[in-house]
Amino acid sequence: MPLSHARLWTAIDRLARREGLSTSGLARRAGLDPTSFNPSKRFGPGDPPRPRWPSTESLNRLLEVTGVSLGDFADLARDGPRPETVPLLGMAQAGQDGFFDDAGLPVGEGWEQTELPRASSSLLSLRIVGDSMAPVYRAGDRVIVDREAADVRRGDRVVVRTTGGETLAKEIAALTAKAVTLASINPAYPPRPLDRADILWMGRILWVSQ
Repeated sequence: MPLSHARLWTAIDRLARREGLSTSGLARRAGLDPTSFNPSKRFGPGDPPRPRWPSTESLNRLLEVTGVSLGDFADLARDGPRPETVPLLGMAQAGQDGFFDDAGLPVGEGWEQTELPRASSSLLSLRIVGDSMAPVYRAGDRVIVDREAADVRRGDRVVVRTTGGETLAKEIAALTAKAVTLASINPAYPPRPLDRADILWMGRILWVSQ
C-alpha cells in the first residue's frame, strides 16, 4: 500500500487519538513545535494547494516517543478499522474475582496481549461444511484463513485448495517436501495424503466463529 499524503496524515491523527492526545499534544511530546501536525500545516500555498509532508526527523521522533514501529505506523494508515489486540488472561485468573469490572471487562494494565488477525489480501473467510472436523469445527462455523502462511507445520489446522477443485479444512498429520498428510478430527474419516504438486495453496486457520 503506497503511503500517500492523505494516508500519512491519517496515521498521525490515529496515533494521536490512540495516545489520548490532540495532534498538538502529540507534537509537544515529541519535542516539536505544537503546530507541526495541525491541519493548516498540511498544505502550502498554490492553486491547488501544495501538499506538505512531515519531515523524516519529525516522524522518527513520533515513533521514538510512542514506541510504535514503522510497520505499526504504516498499519495506522490503512483505510477502515484495524483489529489490534485483546488482553490475554490465564484460565486461573479468569476464574478469580478482581480481574473483571462490573461490565465483565478485564481491569488494570500490563496484560499480555493476543494479536487479532489484521486485514490483508492474503486473508479470506470460509464457512465449514460437513462433519469431518467435528466437534472442533462444526458445519456452519466460519474460519479466517491466511493463504500465504509460509511456516505451516505438523499439528496446524489448515484449509487446503487442490488442483482438482476441492477445498478441505483439515489438520496436518505429516509434512514433507513432496507430500502432505491431512487428518480429520472426526475418526470416521481416514487420513488424506496429497502430493505437493496437487495443492494450489494451503493456509493456516487463524480464527473460528463458534
